[in-house]
Amino acid sequence: MSSNGFSSIPLAYRLFFLYIEPISAIVGAFYAGIKPSEYLTYLASSSALEKLAQGPTTPTLISLYQLSNLYLLFALNEHLVLSSTASLRTWRRLLFCLLIADFGHLATMVPLAQEKGFAEVFLYFWKWNAMEWGSVGFVYAGATMRSSFLRGIGLEDAQKGEKED
Repeated sequence: MSSNGFSSIPLAYRLFFLYIEPISAIVGAFYAGIKPSEYLTYLASSSALEKLAQGPTTPTLISLYQLSNLYLLFALNEHLVLSSTASLRTWRRLLFCLLIADFGHLATMVPLAQEKGFAEVFLYFWKWNAMEWGSVGFVYAGATMRSSFLRGIGLEDAQKGEKED
């Protein structure tokens, strides 16, 4: 760790990656694992809501519990790994992996986009419900923050102070 520690990583990155995003992932884990019916309702188009009124099937519940577990893993990995080091190399490697996951997460919204329309799901933010804000809007924000970090935006001082292997 450099002599100035975490202060070499800009506050905006530290706040987002160490606190805001992990807390958001824990909220997702809570809804997927503890309130699966509500989670599914937010994801469903109006035509699918009637089927959801009966409650999720066993395979759907299992999938939601697994998703909840992965959200928790995401939150813990991001917070615990990044809070343990000021190494830009470590931050870049983890954030690169999470950027790949962002694209995967957006791809999971394609079935809803096929039902509602791609622009409705991916562009018309003023029409989004809470789940679309979390599954698309917040992912856009995370991907933008990760891309900015990986491009070195705001990291000029940190890069001067750390020798890369």
